[in-house]
Amino acid sequence: MKMPKLTQLTISCEDRPGALARIAQLLGNAKINILALLATAAGEGGLEGFVGLVVDQPQKAKKALEAAGMRYTEQPVLQIELPNTPGALGAFVEKVAAKHINITAAYQTSVPGAKKASVVFAVSDFDKAARIR
Repeated sequence: MKMPKLTQLTISCEDRPGALARIAQLLGNAKINILALLATAAGEGGLEGFVGLVVDQPQKAKKALEAAGMRYTEQPVLQIELPNTPGALGAFVEKVAAKHINITAAYQTSVPGAKKASVVFAVSDFDKAARIR
């Protein structure tokens, strides 16, 4: 099972139309490719938004975000390819739970008919999770 260690950048932004467009355009103009994306809103009335990104050039992305005055945090994440079959995700996260590792964020994507699904996990014990097969 392929399990690359990547960096997720989580950007704080206003929860309003165009916020994600601004981030995506900024990174696109800097020739940074977005590999994975999770966007959410939090707080009463959705006042604050968060965009979690895995990009192909995290150092370059951090410089672009800083130059634009955007606040972000970074954390290591695992990207895992699982079979695109019913139960594959459940079997994997059961192994994670058995090792007493908390999953603090997760997002997955695939397309109908694809053999693999790509899943990104932020976890409480990164090194231990990276050894799970």
